[in-house]
Amino acid sequence: MIRVESISKRYHTPHGTIAALRDVSFQVSEGEVHGLIGLSGAGKSTALRAINLLERPDDGRVLIDGEDLLAKRPHELRQTRQRIGMIFQHFNLLANRTVAGNVAFPLEVAGWRPPDIRPRVAEMLELMQIAEKANAYPANLSGGQKQRVAIARSIANHPRVLLADEPTSALDPLIKNDILACLSDLNRRLGLTIIIAAHEMRVIRRLCHRVSLFKAGEVVEELEVEDGTIRPRSEFGRQFVEED
Repeated sequence: MIRVESISKRYHTPHGTIAALRDVSFQVSEGEVHGLIGLSGAGKSTALRAINLLERPDDGRVLIDGEDLLAKRPHELRQTRQRIGMIFQHFNLLANRTVAGNVAFPLEVAGWRPPDIRPRVAEMLELMQIAEKANAYPANLSGGQKQRVAIARSIANHPRVLLADEPTSALDPLIKNDILACLSDLNRRLGLTIIIAAHEMRVIRRLCHRVSLFKAGEVVEELEVEDGTIRPRSEFGRQFVEED
């Protein structure tokens, strides 16, 4: 379904050029939960954001169902992005909108009719078990509730893919487990393809089917996750898994 082929990303600073990604390739099958794992600064979040071109690669290709996103015209890319949901570490909710208003926002942008938006928002809030907070504002929510709203917003427009950038890092351990269980449930119930960038192996063990291990902007290896067990082949991979 998704193929990332030899992408590179460079940032030019007053102190020189920084290579955030170096010839990175990996692929994700439909319905899979795929992890991008590595130390801070390894390139995993940059690679995740390249999938919907929030970070536009300097080289390489990003293909979804065989279509190269880098070759799309702006209006075509906007349409494609509407089928790719995204959640972030710090939620990115709109402070001046209620919970229901936040979930409605991407539907409004996508051109949904108001009579169709209301029941869809209610459905998403029920699915995420946050319906009682429909009229609350983000400032009055806990971290876990904010992330549930962010997930509801991200899947409201029937996306095929959900990108999750460190979605549990800002949460305490109990709430973190709750959000991971929620994402796993969405994968099973909706067949949603999920790609998650994380630095904690426990997140990957709990949620993922496969994982790409990043080091210094490169993919060191791709690994299967079987019943929470990961067997790295590289020395770096073994050290990373053992130290977690």
